[in-house]
Amino acid sequence: MPLPEAPTRHELLSHLVRTRIAGDVATPRENNLDHYRKLANGDRHYWLGLELGERWADEQDVLAVMAERCGVSDDPDYRTGQDTIDPELTVAALDRAAAELRKAAEGRARVLFATGHPGALLDMHGTLATALRAVGCDIVRSPLRVFADEGVIVQFQGVAVYERGASLWHTHSPEPMAGVLHGLEQAGERLPDLVVADHGWAGRAAQRGLTTVGFADCNDPALFLGEAEGTLEVTVPLDDHVVDPRFYEPMTAYVLAAAGLAG
Repeated sequence: MPLPEAPTRHELLSHLVRTRIAGDVATPRENNLDHYRKLANGDRHYWLGLELGERWADEQDVLAVMAERCGVSDDPDYRTGQDTIDPELTVAALDRAAAELRKAAEGRARVLFATGHPGALLDMHGTLATALRAVGCDIVRSPLRVFADEGVIVQFQGVAVYERGASLWHTHSPEPMAGVLHGLEQAGERLPDLVVADHGWAGRAAQRGLTTVGFADCNDPALFLGEAEGTLEVTVPLDDHVVDPRFYEPMTAYVLAAAGLAG
C-alpha cells in the first residue's frame, strides 16, 4: 500500500502530538528517571552499545541532555507523572536525518538498515531502504548465519532484525549489530557508509565509527548522549512503539519528501 501524501511541517507536528509519537507520550517520568540513573551508574544495558566511560556519571547531566535534545522536563524535582517529547525537536531531527539520506542517495552509498522494534518501526525502515535502493544505493545484506544473544539475524525488506524461536524480538542489545559488522568483515565486504537504525543497533554502529542515524525513545538516553558527543550524526526522539505502526507512515512520507526520495 502506498504511503499517504507527505504532510507539511505543521501537519506533521499535529500528527505526532495526536498519535503520541511526540508530545505527551506514554512513557512515564518515573521510567525515564530510572533509566537515566542506571545509565549514569554504569549499567551497560542502557549504554546501547556506546562506550560512555565515566563521562555521564551524574544523572543530572543526563537529564540536561535529554531536556535539550528530546524535550523531557528539565525539572529535577519533577519525579512522577507524564513526560514529554518535544515534537519540534522530533521534526528538526527528521530534517537532519533526511539530509543524511539525501547525501547517501546522491553518492549511491552503501547503507545498512536495522531495527530492534520490528513491531513498530520495521515498515518505516523498510520503506526508506526501498527508496534508497530505487535510486541506486547498495542496501547491505546481512551475512547468513549471524548469531547473537541466542538468536539469529534475518532481514525483511532490507532491514536487519533479531529472530529467536521463529519470532521477531524487540531488543536493545548491541550484539546483533556487532555480529553483522563482524560477519561483513569476515566475508571481505565493505562496511556501510551509513547506518539507519535504532537503539543498540545504532549505538554499536556509531561506536564502530560508522555514520549513523538513530531513533530512540525518551527513556533511552544513550543515543542522545552519543549525538551530543558527536558519535552519532542524528538521533530522532520519538515514542518507538505507539498503538498502530501505521501512525509512523506520515512521518516516513515527510522524511522521503525532505530527502528528495518521494515517488
